[in-house]
Amino acid sequence: PHDIYVPIAGIDIVRVDADTFYVLEDNARTPSGVSSMLEDREIMMLLFPELFSRMKVAPVDIYPDELLATLASIAPANAPGVPTAALLTPGPYNSAYYEHSFLADRLGIELVESTDLFVDNEVVYMRTTQGPQRVDVIYRRLDDDFLDPLAFRPDSALGVPGLIAAYRAGNVTLANAVGTGIADD
Repeated sequence: PHDIYVPIAGIDIVRVDADTFYVLEDNARTPSGVSSMLEDREIMMLLFPELFSRMKVAPVDIYPDELLATLASIAPANAPGVPTAALLTPGPYNSAYYEHSFLADRLGIELVESTDLFVDNEVVYMRTTQGPQRVDVIYRRLDDDFLDPLAFRPDSALGVPGLIAAYRAGNVTLANAVGTGIADD
């Protein structure tokens, strides 16, 4: 959407000497690890405040604000008012669930599982205590097979039936759908 091809990416870089860096992995589908980076920095600043005051260490605490702004910027053009974003997790038994809940909390968005979402007339909604609320952007943290049983696994009860149709209709943005083939016909 809006000519943004990779809104979220996780790049693992290793420095081997003063001038040489290697990219170990690049992940544009379900990158993880940012919660560790944010938490580690917070702890380091508490333990070694003099190090951060003497050295020119770039801040990382702006990441949640930057990510939220990115999610809002890729909302569908037909999103009414302020776009609503949600982080889609496979649930508490996933090894990265802490990161999912941490990010949703820091971003101020809802943490949802597939059962929390439904599609009506090619628009995605989440179930809330105040009734259905439209979802404009989904930051997904689960594999393709668990997105939409109608598109990927008709024999599965997992996923949000109709999610891919809503995506193709332009009514919801999957923030990290790049390279997955889900937009292909």
